[in-house]
Formats: sequence, structure tokens, C-alpha cells
Amino acid sequence: MRATPSEPSPYSSSDPGFPAVPVEEVLKPHADLVARIKLCYGADRDTFERDVLGLIHRYAAFVHLLPATANNYFSIPGGLLRLGLEAGFFSLQGTDAHIFSGRLTISARRQLEPRWRLGTFIAGLCCELHRALSHIIVTDAQGAEWPPCLTPLATWLQQRHTPRYFLRWRPQAAEARALGLFALPHVVAPGVLQHLCQDNTVIVPHMMASIGGLPVYRDNNVLGELVRRSLALVIDRNLVANADRYGSPQFGSHLERFLVDALRRLAVTDSAWIANREKSRVWFGPDGLFLLWPGAVEDISALLEADHLPGIPKAPETMREVLLDAGVLLAHDTGSTTWVIHPPSSKTGMDAVKLASPTILFAGLDVAPSPLVQALTSKPVEPTAKPASPRPPLPETSASQQLSLLPPDCAPPPPSSPPAPLSAPEPDPPEPSFALRAPLRLNPVVRDALTAIAATLNSAAGPAQCCTVAQGLFVPLDRFDQRGVPPSLALRALADVRMLVSTGLHAPPTLSRDFNGSPTVGLVIDPRFIEGLDLSGFNLSVSEPA
Repeated sequence: MRATPSEPSPYSSSDPGFPAVPVEEVLKPHADLVARIKLCYGADRDTFERDVLGLIHRYAAFVHLLPATANNYFSIPGGLLRLGLEAGFFSLQGTDAHIFSGRLTISARRQLEPRWRLGTFIAGLCCELHRALSHIIVTDAQGAEWPPCLTPLATWLQQRHTPRYFLRWRPQAAEARALGLFALPHVVAPGVLQHLCQDNTVIVPHMMASIGGLPVYRDNNVLGELVRRSLALVIDRNLVANADRYGSPQFGSHLERFLVDALRRLAVTDSAWIANREKSRVWFGPDGLFLLWPGAVEDISALLEADHLPGIPKAPETMREVLLDAGVLLAHDTGSTTWVIHPPSSKTGMDAVKLASPTILFAGLDVAPSPLVQALTSKPVEPTAKPASPRPPLPETSASQQLSLLPPDCAPPPPSSPPAPLSAPEPDPPEPSFALRAPLRLNPVVRDALTAIAATLNSAAGPAQCCTVAQGLFVPLDRFDQRGVPPSLALRALADVRMLVSTGLHAPPTLSRDFNGSPTVGLVIDPRFIEGLDLSGFNLSVSEPA
């Protein structure tokens, strides 16, 4: 039901709102950028209109004239559309310097390269699509809200027959990039997805991971790297260009996503970021998750410099302020931005920063590590040895007094000869000590995990977490998972140094067998890499280890 002139409007007359103009009018101010995208795509007119121009029209219909931010970068009407077009253009331009599907043949790459370029453009175009769902509430003059998961904004405006629409910004809206995947079907038609999926199973997963901010661990997401670099460039250029026209933009507020992404990548790929290990950057206790500071900054800066992202701060103080303003870090009750923690391996207190939640860092891990028992912010209490109670002194007696105790006519007896020693029993043969003897080339993260697993064969190490089979040492894959090592990483690292026993010419590298009463998938380590095993009891009809 439409409002009559006598009904009070829920909005103040000072808010003009946004005009519900057609999509063609929305795209007119960006005609020059669309022309540059056509030139960069390098296709004829019909191909460009079929592959790219349709995507641009659908994206413009979804975001219409919405700004990207309230008072920061791309905050003018149509800012979200301009941001997507510029990020898509620079991402597409970056594909010229990269080779996708490098392991395939030339003919196969010739077929897939155009799809990789199109997927990269879509990922750049939709990289900030989530903002329409997570940051903005759109209403018409009657107060009806636009349902962004159900229909594009332009379609909703036509259905409501409203000449203008209004928006409100959600207070303290959290960054939720995965929400963009819910709106993606309104921009990318099913036929386009099917075209990208043809003859491969990689392009669409990498594109989805880039749009949703999801990690890809088994392969390097070149597409995601191009989009991340292009987005940082586009935002940095807009902030610098508009600083004198729109007051004082919040420089650095857009860096939160890149810094958090760097934290998560380090937690997965860097062995120095495994929590609660000796010399680790990460310490997790009952009182929270801490990063040693400024040591962690060196790793973050090195990773982001390799990404060639513009505008990334290098000073530890600046990076800490950005993360504090974004709510990623927590300050101390005293107002200090750093905390003093006492890791078990440190004799003195160490400066650190505290993350607001452990899930910020552990979101990409299959199994989150367990916290320490001892609180990190409290100094550990050293046990004091209990002094031994002094023995009462014996009364002093002279030699004459001792002899006077014997009868006068008796001399002291001669000292008795020591008894003949008894024959000592034969000692039991020492139990074999089992330990890993791995090549130096083995990944240190995998080596540490496998060392701990192999040590459980010793009798004093608790229940064994592996067992021997005819070909070697069977290790369940979930034992690596429990130690924060992805099974795929363990398989790849052990295969590289030829520590695995092949189960067949075309068989998978894993083996399923009964372990502790249940079927378990694991791998078989060559027994020659385990000290203490009797090699005569194994079938060593495999190649010599590297």
C-alpha cells in the first residue's frame, strides 16, 4: 500500500535519497571505463557483449547507485559500481603477466586461458559485492526493505514503482565477504558458470574463494592474488585522489582485510606460526591468543611485500594501530596496546599483542590447537625445594671412652673380613629405542609431527599412535591432523623425500587398515627411516630411500 500525502513519511525531507533511474543511466558515467575493459579483454564486439558486457549490466542492476562506504573510499553515489569496475579492470589487466594452468599442454592452456581471464574479471568485479548485504539497509519511502538475497536492487525498484530509495548504514557492521556468494547468482548467470567449468575443475573454485575471502591451501590461487593486489591499488588511488575533496578519509581502514588474510596464511604455511611451540610467534593460553610483537610484524611485512600491495604500513606501531581500530586486537586494561606474556620456553617476559578472538587466526585450520594450562599473562611460579631437616648431632666420645666399654681383659676384635660378593643376576637386555631418522630436506613441520608420532612406539611414551605392518610403519593421517599438520602437506612432503612405501604402481599413496579396532586411513613410512626397527622383519622390496 502506497503512502498518501496526509500520511507522515518515515524519512526526513532533508534526505533526498537516490533516484530509481534505469540501469543504462547508471552506467553512463562509467562509459570510459567500460571501453577500457573492452580494449583490455581483447575480443570482438559480439564476444565482449556476450562474455563481459552482460556481467557489467547485471552487476549494475544489483548495486545500482549504492556507495561503497559511508564516509571513506568510493563514498559517492555509484561508488560501489565504480569500485567493482576498476577492480575488475585492473585484475583483468594483471592476467597478461601470468600463466595459468602452467602444467598443462600448450593446446590445453590455449583453451583455458580465456576462461581464466574471464573468471579473474568476475572475481575483481564482485570482490566487494558483500557490502550490499552486510553494510547497507535499503528502503523505499514506505519503509519496505530491499531483500538483496532475493532480487537485484533495480528489479526491486521496478516492482515497487518507487521513484526514489533511501539507505541506512548498519552500525559497526562486520566484514563478511562470504556473503557476496549469496548475491553472486544475480550477477553471474548459470550459463557463464558452466562455461567457466568446461574442461576444468579449478577456475570456479578459485574464483569463489577469491570473492568469499576463503583460503585455497592445496594450490596457489593466482586469481585471488591478482584481485587482492588490484583492490588495494584501487582503494589507495581513490583515497589519495579524493583527500582534498571529501575532508579527511580514514586512511588505513581498508587494510584490515589484507592484514587478517596475511595472519591466516602465515598460520597455515609458516612453521614458526604453529601455536605453543618453542620459538613460535603464536602463543595460545586460557587467557587468550597472543602474537609476539614486533617479531610477528617482520613475517607479515615480508608476506605482503611479496604480494606487492600498495599502501601497506611497514612500521609496527602503524600496523598495530590499524588492527586496534578494526577491532582485531585488544588493548590492555591499563591502556597499553601491548601485553607482557611468559611463554613456557622463555625465562623473561615478552611483548605481545592480544587478538580479540582465536578464530581470527585459526579460521583456516582444520583443527584448532589446544590452549596451554598455564595462563600466559601471569608469571609462572617456580617450585621451591623443601630444605632437609637437620639431623641432631651425635655426642662426641673419645677413643678411650669407647674402649672402656669392653672388659679390661679383652682386646678389640680384629675387623671382620667382608662377605664374598654374590653373583649378580644377568641384566635384562635393554628395550629398543625407536626414533625418526629423516632426511634434512624434510619439511620441519612434518618432521616434528612424525618425530612425536614415532616416539610413541617407546614403552614409556603412552599409547602408540602408529604400528608396524609388513612394508613399514603405518601412521594414521589423523595423527598429523591432531598436531596441526594438514594430511595433504604431510603426504606431499614425505613423497618429495621418498620416505613413503608405494602400495602399487597406480594405487593411491594411502592405505586403509584396522587400527585400534576401527578402519583407519594412513600412510606407510619406509622402516629404514625409523631407528630401532629390525629390518629383517620387513618386506624391503622397494627402492632405496633418498
